Amino acid sequence: MGKQVWSVVMAGAAAAVLTGVAAVPAGAATAPEGGAAFASIKVNGGKPIVIGTTKEVSVPTSFRVTTTRTWKWSEVYLYRGDAERLKGDRLSHAIETSDCIRVSSNVCDVQETMYFNPSLWSMRNSEAGAWKIAAEVRFNGAGGDIDNKDLTVYVKRNSALTVKASPKPVAKGKTLTVTGKVTRANWETRKYASYGGRKVSLQFKPAGAASYAWVKTVYSNNSGDLKTTVKASKTGSWRWVYGGNDTTGPSTSAGDYVVVK
Repeated sequence: MGKQVWSVVMAGAAAAVLTGVAAVPAGAATAPEGGAAFASIKVNGGKPIVIGTTKEVSVPTSFRVTTTRTWKWSEVYLYRGDAERLKGDRLSHAIETSDCIRVSSNVCDVQETMYFNPSLWSMRNSEAGAWKIAAEVRFNGAGGDIDNKDLTVYVKRNSALTVKASPKPVAKGKTLTVTGKVTRANWETRKYASYGGRKVSLQFKPAGAASYAWVKTVYSNNSGDLKTTVKASKTGSWRWVYGGNDTTGPSTSAGDYVVVK
């Protein structure tokens, strides 16, 4: 059906963004009450949708619509408040849907992509967090049906981490200082800003090892800065890992390799 670009209908707010995901187990749709029923809704494979400051995010979505009526288009969307288009907040920048992929005479599968582009549309930091999923169909002639699926989706601001370990090289048994900084996307300024008070894990991977292991937990200060000391025992890489929360996505720094002599 092509890509539909439209302004988000917000209750006293600007157009926004998504970060999250939800999925409905596959199965037969219930009997249509308003002319259609929806089932097998899947958004982003069940993963959160995390959005930064500049890059467009494409979110794969699919669903099944059952109806005996002829319809013009159907889509899944995110909302807060009332699921109806003009009575609540809807979240999306553009939606592209496929034509009906026929399952039976009254059942269609639809493939959809939601697009979120922070470099083109205004976004508010308050839009991070939980959203609900609804599905809508518009019939030929007039009328349509909206089904509130009561599924929670999380729209999250991207986060980022840096790391630096010193001195290099370091003598075995001496003190190694590991620093870094945690930041997250500010959708309103389109820049990354310090993220203070975050619980971040320090991890270490010895040279030749396949994976990192937890060493200790450190909290970032008000400026998002991280700093700790460890005793140097083995050559290897150090990194920071942040697990994220309901409004902010997780992040992992690159590894900083330190030779121990």
